[in-house]
Amino acid sequence: MVHSKEIEIPLAGVTLKGNLDIPEGAKAMVVFVHGSGSSRLSPRNTLVANYLQQFSLGTLLFDLLTEEEDKEYANRFNIHLLTQRLLGATAWLQHQAEASGKPVGFFGASTGAAAALKAAAALPGIRVVVSRGGRPDLAGNTLPYVHAATLLIVGEMDFDVLQLNYEAFNALTCVKKVEIVEGATHLFEEPGAMEQVSSLAADWFREYLL
Repeated sequence: MVHSKEIEIPLAGVTLKGNLDIPEGAKAMVVFVHGSGSSRLSPRNTLVANYLQQFSLGTLLFDLLTEEEDKEYANRFNIHLLTQRLLGATAWLQHQAEASGKPVGFFGASTGAAAALKAAAALPGIRVVVSRGGRPDLAGNTLPYVHAATLLIVGEMDFDVLQLNYEAFNALTCVKKVEIVEGATHLFEEPGAMEQVSSLAADWFREYLL
């Protein structure tokens, strides 16, 4: 049984909407960091979250930007701003009674993957980062300071992003792995592609977070 509720996260000057889902007996939490132009309602991230909940993992999906902020296109690629929002949301989560004391991992997509890695470098307690079709390269010179076990999941046909992921992989000094989903493009829209992403992510979280 999963306990679900809509939440609001009060941060400096803004309030961000989110969805918090915690299965009974949850042993850890995964915070989702969506990509450019997406939101807490991302169907792909929701699919992964629902899958993870089957393995005693609670999930937090939240909006990194307000509706007004999202109208300014540059904000979607402001990795510093996105990282600060993630840091704030993680601190909020850790003060909630139902999540207090549980280990936390990040699941980032697109630009959200860069924010996840930068936040993980700033928070030594973050054990795991999983990136889906991410832009870990945008984390720049922060990459060598990431200590969380990091999994980079990329579509085989997402050629440019695949190359950028390999470059970021080489800069990481933590436990790390690249998983390529055969036949998949950037959004993993091909039949079965997101299911494979969910399975790979769950295996990684189960190994390094639980």
